[in-house]
Amino acid sequence: MTTNPYLIALDLDGTLLKDDKTISSYSKEIIKKAKDAGHIVCISTGRPFRSSSVYYDELELDTPIVNFNGAFVHHPKDDQWGAFHTTLSVDIVKEIVEVCEKHNVNNILAEVMDRVYFHYHDEKLLDVFTMGNPEVKIGDLRENLGDDVTSILIHASEEEVDNIRKYLSDVHAEFVDHRRWAAPWHVIELIKHGMNKAIGLKKIADSYSITADRIIAFGDEDNDLEMLKYAGQGVAMGNAIPELKKVANRETKTNEEDGIAIYLKDALSL
Repeated sequence: MTTNPYLIALDLDGTLLKDDKTISSYSKEIIKKAKDAGHIVCISTGRPFRSSSVYYDELELDTPIVNFNGAFVHHPKDDQWGAFHTTLSVDIVKEIVEVCEKHNVNNILAEVMDRVYFHYHDEKLLDVFTMGNPEVKIGDLRENLGDDVTSILIHASEEEVDNIRKYLSDVHAEFVDHRRWAAPWHVIELIKHGMNKAIGLKKIADSYSITADRIIAFGDEDNDLEMLKYAGQGVAMGNAIPELKKVANRETKTNEEDGIAIYLKDALSL
């Protein structure tokens, strides 16, 4: 057992998960070896907990987890650890809904932890967002939302995405951070300004007294930028976007080629 463990942070989609959303048996084997050697493995994802818990259980983790890109951090197996939930003001969300209606968006979703609110009925999105059986409510968000919100997703036409993002930057920059999802989704994701995976991961690292130079973090998309910059070893997947490869100080194979396992086996001599 190592006396000086690394904290290993795994993004899910496009990173740990293969394109069919499964974890390869080789990845599982190497991650188990890393844990057995005394290293600490955690998940850091944009997903809500309800749609990442299946992977948390599959890896047999007993660590805190970063969800909603840092807007929610908790320890599923230890209530004493604490929970950090950073929300968007419901008043600002309602203003954003007003503007989105003018841009003829396809839909707007608000997530309040495990409650999902759809502005319009939407079969295609219902399938994607109801993994883990959240409580779902459909109808005008300006009427249905009572609490502050964990995250907002705006599903717009491709040509409107930039216009909406410009409005968000011009009007709400001090309140919200927004990112664009990878193709084929024309989705803008909003969380509270200043939140990102690095902030969530630092809460976990601090709880284990682990410094940034002892963190290995893996990612593939722009929501992993801050986390890879923060980690001593920021590892971009072979399939990562070019901007992420620029800030990463390491690179590995793609998510289809066991990139995480190959990197960890070598870096930790497993």
